[in-house]
Amino acid sequence: MNRRVLIVGGGWAGLAAAVRARERGCRVTLLEAARVWGGRARALEPAPGVGGLGCAGGAGGAGGADPHSATDSAPGHAHSSLGAQGLHSAQTMPLDNGQHILIGAYTQTLGLLQRLGLHLPDHLHAMPLDLRFADGSGLATPDWAQRWPAPLDTVAAIACARGWNWRDRAALLAAAARWRRLGFACPPGESVAGLCAGLPQRVWQDLIEPLCVAALNTPAQQASAQVFLTVLRDALLGAGHPPWRASQLLLPRTCLGDLLPLAAVRWLSQQGAELHLGQRALGLERSAHGAWRLHSASAQYEADRVILACPAHEAARLLRTLPEAPAQWVAQAAALQHTAIGTVYVAGWLRQPWPSAHPMLALRSSGSAAPAQFAFRRDWLQAQPTAALAGRADLASGHPAHSGPAANNSAASAPPPPEPGAWAELALVASACSTDKATLQAAVLDQARQALGLHGEQVRQTVIEKRATFACTPGLQRPSAAIAPGLWAAGDYLQGPYPATLEAAVRSGLEAAERCAG
Repeated sequence: MNRRVLIVGGGWAGLAAAVRARERGCRVTLLEAARVWGGRARALEPAPGVGGLGCAGGAGGAGGADPHSATDSAPGHAHSSLGAQGLHSAQTMPLDNGQHILIGAYTQTLGLLQRLGLHLPDHLHAMPLDLRFADGSGLATPDWAQRWPAPLDTVAAIACARGWNWRDRAALLAAAARWRRLGFACPPGESVAGLCAGLPQRVWQDLIEPLCVAALNTPAQQASAQVFLTVLRDALLGAGHPPWRASQLLLPRTCLGDLLPLAAVRWLSQQGAELHLGQRALGLERSAHGAWRLHSASAQYEADRVILACPAHEAARLLRTLPEAPAQWVAQAAALQHTAIGTVYVAGWLRQPWPSAHPMLALRSSGSAAPAQFAFRRDWLQAQPTAALAGRADLASGHPAHSGPAANNSAASAPPPPEPGAWAELALVASACSTDKATLQAAVLDQARQALGLHGEQVRQTVIEKRATFACTPGLQRPSAAIAPGLWAAGDYLQGPYPATLEAAVRSGLEAAERCAG
């Protein structure tokens, strides 16, 4: 097959589409508007100011980056007298535009990474389902039940949830049994709050609310119950990617650029694909002889098939002047609302030992006063890149963090302690973020001081990804993958059972490529 496929958008959806189309023998051209690959799941670009780490460039949907910045990101400032000595460790730890979590149920994403040559354990830290708080309360799979078949491992986690009384446990078990009996289906207009209205307050606060906002990035009162149930079904009862169970949490050990973006760009370059950064699509049309023609400010491209893997609003912009584009598709894409995710990267001393054996910890969240839901020990996660990508410096990945001092992912060195304690590099994540950067940073730091005993801290950076995900509301009408003959879309916002996740983006890219090659 020698079919020409043009893919607009170099995020996870576009990269997955490009790899699959090339695997199917197509001639692939991949365009990305930004200066780096990865879309919403990318490492931040270094900039002068703070340890070589600075503001993000453009950011957009999972299908690609928007050159008009949708990221509010700025270097942090010192909250102690540690000064430049404390900031020294930031030079060795590249920052991402947000802390991402994969799970074992992400079979398509993990399979793609493996096909691209990544040794997954070198890049992902696996941990059992553990949503406990600093005081030890909450739900976690016990060590002795981690090899039990699903759903018995989840039953054990509920039965052993710390801080819950027997009524809390019985109510959740009864609800879970009812959801399973109904095939994890509910009326399309129902919200997560409505679905879980009968559950005890402790279950709501410890599990439903943080799990919903983490999975759907939408508050439970406004979140789709059907999508929430689908996530629960696949994460707790579905098949995982060996050797991991579906419910296991997989935390990146390296910056996001070292996962799919770098591996895919390297493979595509070796396979002869045309890759172009800094090329924003300005217009799309069909030529007289039936081929698709797309132009940027500096070039024109022609192809037999086109995949729009750019953000929804960018796809709608390109299609508004295209006669073949359905008006309903454009309207649905343009109408999507988005919710933000904020991440505060901070280093400092902890007055008490980290209260978990794992690098992820749940935080009690309560609106704008305590907006973060999870804390991550980045110094525990950092690891040297796998040998599978040795020699990566010879690849023009487009990401500055892939060369120079910032590419060193070794554990950070800490300044001398002002008093005995543990030095920690943290990522504090606030999903469904609705405040400005300064307000978020102040509230999250106060939250970390109270929950973790953080003190003598240095803020590395605070990032708000304004278009992190679409608002996953009940009955939402999402655009389809098919737009017109020879023209498809790819992205986590399209029709499907899942919220805006890396897995949804990758799946959409693979499916679009299959249609192009068929």
